[in-house]
Amino acid sequence: MNRELINVIEQIGREKGIDKEILFEALESALLSASRKTLGPAENIRMHIDRKSGDIRVYGRKKVVQEVTDDKLEISLEAAKALNRDAELDDELELEQERPPQEFGRIAAQTAKQVIFQKVREAEREGIYSEFAGKEGQILRGVVHRIEKRNVILEIGKAEAILPEREQIPGERYNPGDRIRAFVLEVRRTAKGPQIALSRTHPGYLARLFETEIPEIQEAIVIVKATAREAGERAKVAVASTKRDVDPIGACVGLRGTRIQVISRELRGEKIDIIEWSHDPATFVARALSPAKVSSVVIAEPAEPDGQPSALVVVPDNQLSLAIGKKGQNARLAAKLTGMRIDIKSEAEVEAERAAGEARAADRAALIALAPVSPELAEALIAAGLGSPGAIAKAGREKLGLVADIGDRAEAIYAAAEAWVAAHPTAPETPAGGEASPKASEETAASA
Repeated sequence: MNRELINVIEQIGREKGIDKEILFEALESALLSASRKTLGPAENIRMHIDRKSGDIRVYGRKKVVQEVTDDKLEISLEAAKALNRDAELDDELELEQERPPQEFGRIAAQTAKQVIFQKVREAEREGIYSEFAGKEGQILRGVVHRIEKRNVILEIGKAEAILPEREQIPGERYNPGDRIRAFVLEVRRTAKGPQIALSRTHPGYLARLFETEIPEIQEAIVIVKATAREAGERAKVAVASTKRDVDPIGACVGLRGTRIQVISRELRGEKIDIIEWSHDPATFVARALSPAKVSSVVIAEPAEPDGQPSALVVVPDNQLSLAIGKKGQNARLAAKLTGMRIDIKSEAEVEAERAAGEARAADRAALIALAPVSPELAEALIAAGLGSPGAIAKAGREKLGLVADIGDRAEAIYAAAEAWVAAHPTAPETPAGGEASPKASEETAASA
């Protein structure tokens, strides 16, 4: 019978893919629970199954004392010395019991069965977790098993994985039996076993597809440096070559676009822009806004050490809408790809801002030139909307007198402003807000 026990454990281990030692430990624990009635719950006992013969032995721990009061838990120093001459008081000795269990009742046998099944389930779950824990960030193939509240449950080998609705490409529909690929987002332990979360919208999925479909990336000749995507619509991928004679964009596109078309079809027709990565941030930002043409890029370092750098991009007037993209999509993807905040302006707007700045500077200089206006008083006048001599002359003495700290100088300043206007009849008036003439174009800056 003992040999049969060994054979059963070996068979279960092979079928379930579980280490035999785990099964032996589970059986020892189960037999120990089942024999509590025979051996008594108070005894500190351990059960051992010989891994070769299948013989069952029971061991009990006893404390070495001077005077024994409970022979089930204690042993005298003299008796302990007879067994182990190095024994001392308060030591604990493990002694083999003379009465290993021979028979189990129905309840005890049922308890042993439950313990074994529980240990086997735990071992299976741990095995599944160990198998998939190292696959985070990789692509797995699975078969759609069922759909629960728009979440797709897939079978992947011995395990089940979930593709949540938020991680599905918009517009995709799944049916039981469909074979799909997905990106392993997370593998974590739960009370019901390992939970494997998948994604088809993560930028890492796009990067892994490039590695799968493009041999040059598998061989590290071409490297994917960054990805950004809005699932189901559009994506941008920055690539670089480790060899001068290899065109990274051409390698990814393939002959007549065959390689990129395979990836696009897998992503349900998602449009993919492939961009050559650059060490120079300004060059990289300009390329990231492709297909728009860029006139200039100015990079501003963040004010804080951990802050986000920003880039001011100037584009020709006819390229502004293309650079921003539909609903700002092109600018958003470029910002995600580069990791920068991107402000896009047209050349006309930049020129208008430059002209306005020059006009404000000229007005301020003219204001300070008025007697008796000091630089501090000039700032107070600008804050009050009187940013030029023309604005002061147009506002009148009463409004001028309301400016704080102007005091009895209002009359002299007003007279000087009128004299300046008379001497400069062609000077444009500055609005109350201190701005130059109305903006030449609508607001066209796009913040990403």
